[in-house]
Amino acid sequence: MENQILGLHHITAIAGDARKNYDFYTRILGLRLVKKTVNFDDPKTYHFYYGDKIGTPGTILTFFPWGSSIGSGRRGTRQVTEIGYSVPSGSLDFWLKRLEDHHVIYNKVSEKFGEQYLTFLDNDGLKFELTVPKNADTRIPWETDAIKAENALKGFHHITITSNKIEATAAILTEVFGYKLLEQEVNRYRFVTDTVEQANVVDLVEAPGEQVGHVAGGSVHHVAFRVRDEKVLMHFRAIIQDRGLQITEKIDRNYFYSLYFREPGGVLFELATDNPGFAIDEPVEELGQGLKLPAQYESHRDEIEKVLPKLKADE
Repeated sequence: MENQILGLHHITAIAGDARKNYDFYTRILGLRLVKKTVNFDDPKTYHFYYGDKIGTPGTILTFFPWGSSIGSGRRGTRQVTEIGYSVPSGSLDFWLKRLEDHHVIYNKVSEKFGEQYLTFLDNDGLKFELTVPKNADTRIPWETDAIKAENALKGFHHITITSNKIEATAAILTEVFGYKLLEQEVNRYRFVTDTVEQANVVDLVEAPGEQVGHVAGGSVHHVAFRVRDEKVLMHFRAIIQDRGLQITEKIDRNYFYSLYFREPGGVLFELATDNPGFAIDEPVEELGQGLKLPAQYESHRDEIEKVLPKLKADE
């Protein structure tokens, strides 16, 4: 089968201070900054991409750090409310100590669907779970001096979407994206796809009386699902249109091609291609080191660089 959704591609969230965001994800969590660019619609705001060595789909977490101008979000329904990372077996004690040492808000280790997980919040209140999967994750993580492979984040394990009613969102997952309901615990329903081995889980939590969330600082802006190439992208565009949903034209995001639509439960979904990847404009060894601008903003580079915050003391 060629026309398949291959799990998660990337997740994009909203942050406040750019330097604090960069420090948290590269130093405390040990992710690689694989691309430093700007928001296509707001070139005076960074767009950071964090991931593994090459920014493999399923490892890519991106941020718009809008600074003090953005207020705090509120978790609730019609939102992606949790981002789950896969970590190696035996690593949760390491992460408990590391989060404690860096004064990160966290909860004690718990368990769901037979998997242990550790919950924490980033600087802006974005909620994460470090999950030890039942089946060993074979992905090779990015390592730092402080965080070696035996503890490092492998990439995404799951996302959680919270809804007042899950039926409409579940229908998109199962009837369009090819996911299947695997199991249920109370009001949490776990959907998986077998097209890939990792980054292939979506949890839907049904909370009938919960308030609609507010997307701002510390919130997920959208979640992108992975397809192989533009041909598959347009195949799914036709299917989504036929269901009566509004979907964008194909958009060139430099490192992948995208479509966006809002699923009936209210969450902004993106479909994103594997091609061309993050090494299209800088070598793998240098990913994330230089500021890369979309072509339409290159003539304004000097102006843009003057207003973007410095990420390191020596810049």
